[in-house]
This record gives sequence, structure tokens and C-alpha cells, in this order.
Amino acid sequence: MKIRTRLALIFILLMIFGVSAVSSFSILYIRAFLLESGLEEMVEDARWMAQSLNQMERSDDLHRDLTAVAEAARYELQLYDEDGSRVYAGPGSTSGERTLPENVIRHFEQEGERVMLDEDRSDGRIAVYGTLEAGAFPGGWFSINKDEELLYEPVATMRWIIYTGMFISIGVILLVSTVVARNISRPIVDLSKAASRIAEGDITHTINLNRKDEFGELADSLNQMAEHLRSDNERLMKINEKQRQFFADIAHEIRNPLHTMMGSLEMLDLDKLDDQTRKKYVANARGQAERLSQLFKDIITLQRFDSDRNFIEYSNFDLSKVVKRACNWYQYLAEENNITLKYTKTPCNVRADKAKIEQVLDNLLSNALKFTNEGEVEVWYEEQGKEVLIEVTDTGIGIPEEHHQRLFDRFYRTDKARSRDKGGTGLGLAVVKSILESHGKDIYIESSPGKGSRFYFMLDRV
Repeated sequence: MKIRTRLALIFILLMIFGVSAVSSFSILYIRAFLLESGLEEMVEDARWMAQSLNQMERSDDLHRDLTAVAEAARYELQLYDEDGSRVYAGPGSTSGERTLPENVIRHFEQEGERVMLDEDRSDGRIAVYGTLEAGAFPGGWFSINKDEELLYEPVATMRWIIYTGMFISIGVILLVSTVVARNISRPIVDLSKAASRIAEGDITHTINLNRKDEFGELADSLNQMAEHLRSDNERLMKINEKQRQFFADIAHEIRNPLHTMMGSLEMLDLDKLDDQTRKKYVANARGQAERLSQLFKDIITLQRFDSDRNFIEYSNFDLSKVVKRACNWYQYLAEENNITLKYTKTPCNVRADKAKIEQVLDNLLSNALKFTNEGEVEVWYEEQGKEVLIEVTDTGIGIPEEHHQRLFDRFYRTDKARSRDKGGTGLGLAVVKSILESHGKDIYIESSPGKGSRFYFMLDRV
């Protein structure tokens, strides 16, 4: 059963129950009110009847006079003498009592009242008794009685009015409950359809309810969920694209040194090969083997950083010693290319992973020396508050600004053919970025063609 039908049935049943309960209570209340009013009226009429009968004298027209009084009062009138025997029964009288009931006589004798309402209505009639002091029957009694149902005659008309109103109300309730249930269930149906579309993969769908209630909040939550799904889907697509490009780049990076190694090995198989040429091909093969070894080393490093961002062993160390050792590694290469290699020697204690920071400086120095044909390369640092600014600058060829944003992507090269001739794996700067991100830091660049480059980052000072 649909929720719209359930809501309509619930509204209808509740309203029918409410209207029926109110109608029944109203009828019962009206019956009780009419009974109470009727009894009070009969007691007052009995007092009036007693006065009228006390003023009547015996005559030949007494029976006629009594009948006129009874018809005027619209009651069944009965008279009893002082012995309690009935001496007159008005027209239409249905009472079979020919003597005054003993309980009535005892009541009048004990209470001394002149009018008494008989509480016994088991026969469906209401009777009021009274005493006579004068007139045609001094010392006698009289009674007036009436069918109880005659008191409820207005109820029949009221009942039809109430029932008619009740059925009209039920009809209105059916219409209103159907409309209300439809209005309440419509946003639920819309939300259900929207959720189904999102579940089926239509994450571009947007729910527009324009409501300020709970349904509107639920619609906003579903829209946020769809937005998160869209964002996650776009991120996954980008990751998938990067992964595809990553594997393509790995295949390409491996293929070139393998071809070079295979070519060198084929040349070494030649018999008529002088020693100098043989050494050349051996050096080529060894260089490409070292290049492959470094490539896989960088890939493993990146993989470890990707899977474990906490792969950092913090310690306090003197940055000047790390900088000096890194520069000593490249001092011979700098002198060989007529490049001045300078570095700061001031002691400075920092907190970081010493080995990883050495790797960062190694990669930055290697890049700086590769793309600097003349001039100088410098490693410089200074304390700035609770941090230390470290930068590697060069006077090399520089990097156009359009490459800055992707410079730290894996295997990204500004000039692929020229960069590959310089050697390297294309992962150096990606490794630098991963190491610094693991430290909660970032790497920045300032560079322009022909004006050199400046790479800088921050470390925590001890």
C-alpha cells in the first residue's frame, strides 16, 4: 500500500472517529438535558395541577371539567380518594394502577411533601404524584404521567441534523484528507524518485523542492550527497587518468633505457670492436642500468609516501651539516661545468626526517645543476620565527610560468626530449613534494625563462 493511501486512510479514520464520537456525545447530552428539563417541567405542572384541582367542586360537570384540565395540560390525569382508590382516569389513560402505590403513600406520610416525582420508570413512563387538600377530593391524591419517549421527540430532529452534518463532514474529510495526503506524499515521492535516479548513477540530477520544512532539508541533504558523489567521481576520474598516464610514462621511461642497453649489448657482441669503443658501450649500458635503478627507487619512495603519510622519522639535527654534505656530493659536477656552488654554513637546528630532507636537497641540487649552463647554484637558509626558510636558487634556463602548476606532477617534463637528454627519472620533484607534504609543508617555485629558478620551503625550527 502506497504511503499516500495510508495517509489518506489514517486521516479519514481519525476524522470519522472524531466526528462520530462528537455526534454521539452530543445526542446523549441532549437526551439527558431534555429528560432533566422535562422532569422539572412535570413537577412544576403538577404543582399547577394541584392548585387547579383544589379549586374544583363536585358537580354534575366534574368529569367534563377534569377532562378539560387534563387535555389542557396534555398529561394523563388520574385521581385517587383518601383511601388511595382511583376515582378518575383521564382520556387516553394507559396506566393500569387502580390504587395509589404503597411507596407513594409512605413517601407523602413521611416527607410531608405535596408533589413527588416517581423515580421508577421501568415501564417507560414518567409519573408525578401530588396531594389534594380541598376541592372535590379533599385528602385525596392525583397523578400525571407521560410516555418518556415524548420528552425525546426533539432529539429525532436533532439526530437527523447531526447525522446529516456528520455525513457531510465525512465527505469533506474524504476530499480534504485525499488532497492533504497527496500534498504530503508528493515531496516523498519526488525524493524517492530522485534518490532512485542518484542510486542508478545519475549524479547530475538536482532536487528542487523549494521547501523550508524537513522535506526541504532532506532534499538539500540528497543534493549535497549527489554533489559529493559528483566530486568523488570527478576525483576518481582524475586519479584514473593520472594512473593511466603514470603507467604509460613508466612504460615509456623504461623502454628508452632498455633499447639503449640492448643496443649497447648487441654492439659488444661484435668481434672487431676496439677497447675504447667497447668501454663506451659498457658505460652506456651501466648508465642506463643506473637510471632504471633510480627510477624504481623513486617509484618505491612515492608508493611508500602514498600508502603511509606518516612514513617520517622525526629528529632534531643541524641543517648546516645536511646542506654541506649534499653540496659536497655535487661539488665535482659543478666544477666540471664551471658552475659556482655556494651554500650557507651557519648552524641551524630543525626538526624533521634527516634522511628525507637530504633527499629533497639532493633532488633540488641535481635539477639546478642539470639546467644551469653557467653562473651559480646556491643553497641558502635563514630562521624566520618558529620556522626556517630553505631555498635552492640557480642562474639556469628558467621555467615558463605555464609549467609551474604541473611541475611537481610525476613524469611531467617542460621539454620532454631535452629533459630526457639531461638524464633523470622525471620523478625528482614529485618525490620532493611528497616528502614535504608528509612533513606538513609545501614546496614553492619562482622562475622565468632566462632568469633562473628559485625553489623554497619551510621546516620547523628547534
